[in-house]
Amino acid sequence: MSGTTLFDWQFALQILPDLLRAAVYTVGITIVGFALALVGGLLLALLRRSRSRLLSWPATAVIEFVRSTPLLIQLYFLFYVLPEFGLTLSALAAGTLGIALHYSCYVAEVYRAGLNAVPRGQWEAASALSMSPWNVYSNIVLPQAIRPIVPALGNYLVAMFKDTPVLSAITVVELMLQAKNIGSQSFRYVEPITLAGLFFLIISIVVSLLVRKLEARLRLP
Repeated sequence: MSGTTLFDWQFALQILPDLLRAAVYTVGITIVGFALALVGGLLLALLRRSRSRLLSWPATAVIEFVRSTPLLIQLYFLFYVLPEFGLTLSALAAGTLGIALHYSCYVAEVYRAGLNAVPRGQWEAASALSMSPWNVYSNIVLPQAIRPIVPALGNYLVAMFKDTPVLSAITVVELMLQAKNIGSQSFRYVEPITLAGLFFLIISIVVSLLVRKLEARLRLP
């Protein structure tokens, strides 16, 4: 391997399998984290819209607190501070839970905007039919609320994927940390960092295209 070669293709092919495994691992973290964020965000949105202040105020406080503090601090708290209170999480669990909680608060606001956009008459008609709250949300409100917010949810999915390198701060070996480890072992950073950047670019573009296709399928005639 020549020291004058800026980009060594042979070395790039050699490290490609390790980076591919790290990329799959990173995508897995993103999928699990985003699934949790979708559920947690919906729960927070419903609580914030509640007429009971005992429910709406704590939900609002959680959303504003999490949105106003850096993801890195939240990860440090989960991984390094919680053990002081007797709750120890693995790096993977803390990282996935932390990024899910962080984005659930952003997703909650997206849900809230979608729910607020549902015409008032839909709610009144459901009440007139004496439908249960579960049927109202699952059959009438949510289908109408989710269609227009799919692009925003897709943007947060891509943003979460691009934020996964922050998890390396608590020793989660995701794509970027794997590239850094390869660089520190081989003293060549150009190839691993470049390949990691390409993986992030390609996966982000593919996800964006899939979200656009989903948006087109959900669009009303």
